[in-house]
Amino acid sequence: MSTTFTNTGNFTGNLTGTGTNSANTNTGMATGTGTNSANTNTGMATGTGTGSWANSTHSVIWMSSSGKSPAMPNTNQPHAAQYASLTVAALLTIAAASNLIDVYGSALSWTSAAIPATIIGSLVALAGLVPALRLWWQMLFMACAQLVVGPVIFLNGTTIAHVIPTLRTLTQGWMRMLGSFKYLLAIDPPTGTGDGSLLAVWTICLWAALLAGIFAVAEDGRLTMVAVVPVMANLAICALLGTSSGFYRMAIGTIMAVVLVVWVSARWKLLELGRWLSSVVIVLLASAVAIGGCLVVGQNRTILRDHYDPPLSPYDYTSPLSGMRSYIKNHKDDVLLTVDDLPAGSTVRLAVMDRFDGNVWNLSDSTMASDSSNYHRVGDSIANNAAGKRFTAKFTVDDGLSDYWLPMAGAASSVKFATSSDADSFYYNTDTMSAIYPSRTSPGLSYTETGVIPRTPTDKEIAKANASSISQPKAEDVPDCVDKLATAIAGGQSKGGEAAQALADKLRESGWFSHGLNGDYPSRAGHGNYRIDQLLAGSAMVGDSEQYASAMALMARSLGLPSRVVLGFLPKNDEGEISDSRTEKHGKTTTTKFTGNDVTAWVEIKLDGYGWVAFYPTPKETKVPDENQNLTPPNPQTLVRQPPVPLTDPLRDDNQAKGKTSLGGSMADETPTSLFWQRFGRIVRKVAIYGSPLWTVLIVCGLLLAIKAIALARARRHGSASQRVAAGWQAVAALARQSGLDVQGTRNEQAQAIAEQMGFDANTLLELGREADYAAFSGGDVTQEHAERYWHDIAEERKFMLGSLPTFRRWRAKLSLADVFHFRKIRLRKIGVKGRDS
Repeated sequence: MSTTFTNTGNFTGNLTGTGTNSANTNTGMATGTGTNSANTNTGMATGTGTGSWANSTHSVIWMSSSGKSPAMPNTNQPHAAQYASLTVAALLTIAAASNLIDVYGSALSWTSAAIPATIIGSLVALAGLVPALRLWWQMLFMACAQLVVGPVIFLNGTTIAHVIPTLRTLTQGWMRMLGSFKYLLAIDPPTGTGDGSLLAVWTICLWAALLAGIFAVAEDGRLTMVAVVPVMANLAICALLGTSSGFYRMAIGTIMAVVLVVWVSARWKLLELGRWLSSVVIVLLASAVAIGGCLVVGQNRTILRDHYDPPLSPYDYTSPLSGMRSYIKNHKDDVLLTVDDLPAGSTVRLAVMDRFDGNVWNLSDSTMASDSSNYHRVGDSIANNAAGKRFTAKFTVDDGLSDYWLPMAGAASSVKFATSSDADSFYYNTDTMSAIYPSRTSPGLSYTETGVIPRTPTDKEIAKANASSISQPKAEDVPDCVDKLATAIAGGQSKGGEAAQALADKLRESGWFSHGLNGDYPSRAGHGNYRIDQLLAGSAMVGDSEQYASAMALMARSLGLPSRVVLGFLPKNDEGEISDSRTEKHGKTTTTKFTGNDVTAWVEIKLDGYGWVAFYPTPKETKVPDENQNLTPPNPQTLVRQPPVPLTDPLRDDNQAKGKTSLGGSMADETPTSLFWQRFGRIVRKVAIYGSPLWTVLIVCGLLLAIKAIALARARRHGSASQRVAAGWQAVAALARQSGLDVQGTRNEQAQAIAEQMGFDANTLLELGREADYAAFSGGDVTQEHAERYWHDIAEERKFMLGSLPTFRRWRAKLSLADVFHFRKIRLRKIGVKGRDS
């Protein structure tokens, strides 16, 4: 028999032999001359044997159809070289993470996290050598190690019997895992091990060991270069999180460099016994140069901690409301703030307070209130979803306004300071729409704010609105008169907005106004429980906005309405009402000048559909008391309670169960259990949306689909036409293997096996196989148009094969990486065969 053929690697030659072969059996001699795209080889090989000619390692059919080399013994068992390589990768991971030893301040604490995490990550990487444990089981092992094992070890106080994780262990584990990195940046070393901070080094070592280990145990030693990437990334991350001095950084860095050189060289099989002396000399010289350079050149390590600016704590500042009367006393008629182009009648806020400790109202953050964010430094752009009137206004601070609270209007979209360095002290809270300026405002400070003045609902809209349900800090040491009077005034209202209106109206109607300054009717400053009890249950209901705002906020809170007190500037007229006339027009621009007398406190209630709505409970400033008037506050027992509306749960009706409300807000007398479940629900929702491991699974799946799509597109367009045809059939065979089918032998045998196992007619597959055989062995030319048509048919057949699978198997096939990189292996085997033939 004599034949001439062309394979997908452009190999040409003659095969001569004799034998009897009714079942593809051949005995003979093969001689040939072949040319490969990578090299040229001429030679002869003679062999005698009995078996399938297609399965001969010198057969082009073997090289282009089966795609698999003959089975090697113990291919699924790791060799000693792989164990050694994995060990080196683990040691490099630990060495890189040693930068964090002095951060924690204890080598023992660091060891308790770094070494177990590295061992687990390395074992998971080693499990990938077992096909049954590859990918999905590895992902499961890593999820358990990250989300269960780590939290159980480092948040042991939340477990049962120090072993069994609780729901608190899992939820805190996820949050502390992310927060641990922030903790390392925000706290000066040594940080210790509080707040689960060891989860940072646990996470770094776990994933670095896995990624380095996966490539370290690969049979192809050249992939060791890829394993170097996670090792170096680990080193860089730990250095950035570490300290300027590091932990023996020069010695560890030198050792790591030497080990990396030797490791990579060994895996690439570049180390030879006869050249050990020269290799050692080169390594030593390189080490000497590296160390000498480090000693000569000044060391300047970049540490993220030096550049990290944590959120500003509002608890470091005294109550802004306590200083309100000093503005009126010292700067009543002085201009404190000038604002250009601010919409007429707009308010300017200084501070927002939602925490009452019995003495003062003060600020909070997201740790205490669900509707208050942290005070962060912001850039030129601020996220803003508010709806309303847009504006751009220029603020200029005048003499007399020197405080930590930066005047702001509406919801800011951007704030630009006239002097760029002034922005370094700007911290903004997006939920309270207020700002803190730690370096204190001073005359001449100028900045431009672009933002939105939220729309103010009408009185009718407010009356129909329900109160929102949020978590706020519990008001402490509230006088009994607050609850009694609030219940008497608005206890029968069914809507939160209507109840808030009733409270504000009653305080304005029954109260009297006085700043308590020289010549005014006596009125004490302050807004704590004693002063509020004096206002609502004393002999004279006299005060200014400081007292009335505090009283209404506490009364609203007792009815279950989410409330907070705002301190700011109001463009007031003589009666204390907001007036557009305070805004002066100068051509196309407007100017509003705020004096010390304009500093006012008011109340905001959060209503469904409208957000925080402002209420002004302070009586008119012209309503001043004298000795001949009845100044006593209203008596709750003599107030005519409003008749209950026909609802099953009127607000704080005495006949209803305690703690219930139709306003949808949380009652002041709710049990801690209900508050716990509210906080728990918020945490679960945030974890489910933002921190769910499902995102990791989806990202991995997306990457797998992208890798397969790229590999398939490359096989379709790369190489000669005959190579593309051969790759097209390989795409079909690969899909079959990814579907869990046993596909072996020639293309004809593969087509029969696929059709039989999937239960459909084999004619189309057989035809596609014959076309691939023709392109591989006929020696005829294959055009690019033929290859493109062939791939179109291949795409249709793959689509049909996927459609015939059950849903679970279909997705398993889509996500499987089996045979994705098969074409590269084929080319390598062809080169290897020719080398042996030569």
